[in-house]
Amino acid sequence: MEKIICFGEVLWDMLPSGKIPGGAPMNVAFHLNQFGWNPQMISKVGEDSLGKELLDFLQSKNISTSLIQIDPAVETGTVQVELDELGFPSYEISDQVAYDFLDFDEVLEREVLDTDVIIFGTLAVRHEKSRKTLLRLIECSKYRVFDVNLRVPFFDKPGVEFLLKKADLVKMNDEELNIFADWFSLGKEEHEQLKELYQRFGLKGIIVTKGAEGAGYYDGEVYLEEPGIAIKVQDTIGSGDSFLAGFLSQHLRGKPSEECLKFACKIGALVASKKGGTPGLTKEEIDSI
Repeated sequence: MEKIICFGEVLWDMLPSGKIPGGAPMNVAFHLNQFGWNPQMISKVGEDSLGKELLDFLQSKNISTSLIQIDPAVETGTVQVELDELGFPSYEISDQVAYDFLDFDEVLEREVLDTDVIIFGTLAVRHEKSRKTLLRLIECSKYRVFDVNLRVPFFDKPGVEFLLKKADLVKMNDEELNIFADWFSLGKEEHEQLKELYQRFGLKGIIVTKGAEGAGYYDGEVYLEEPGIAIKVQDTIGSGDSFLAGFLSQHLRGKPSEECLKFACKIGALVASKKGGTPGLTKEEIDSI
């Protein structure tokens, strides 16, 4: 079985109803773990009660915390989350927190060299320290998955473009695809945009999620579309992260791309029907969709 590392933020989503463990890469790791994989997290928390609670949460889910650094000088990350009447979130993300200061060391380098897949996004590289650490780790990575996950104001075109050039598989949502279409003067149709991005950045696969409209996928040979699944949305926090975990859980097992996309759409919909980005899922629930 392939070894997987998720790099980036672990934090608390502060919802009106209370706090829930979150952070896009941690959500991906959480769901991969539910699907039978054994991912590791590279991140950093503060030496505070919120950091300890996050470590306890991950350990309770049998997700290794051995690569999560602890920093007494900075606080554990938090995000203030507001939900609209349809369950779509808006975020106020705390800055200069623990995961912004990830240190590179030989332990991380050895682990990544011995790992098959590394998954990363943009938020954890908004500051120089963690950005330099990721860039060094990317250079010794075998298969690189870029979960775009743009969060205003913590991204810029040069930084995102650099990560696109380093990626093998890219996942974005339709709003992010629209940003890329403007940045890179892409065609008007989705399949044209994915093909142009694929060729421009030398990718091996590219995914776009579209909420209730489903998802699309292009791998240089086929363009696939999977329709959305009608569900009652509680909130969409972490839905895209769980989608990526669902796709990878099948893709890394060598399943056909059609099956990967279909399974991922089911998982994304199921998580949107629940509260927060890390709900437990049962096989019965998944099979029922």
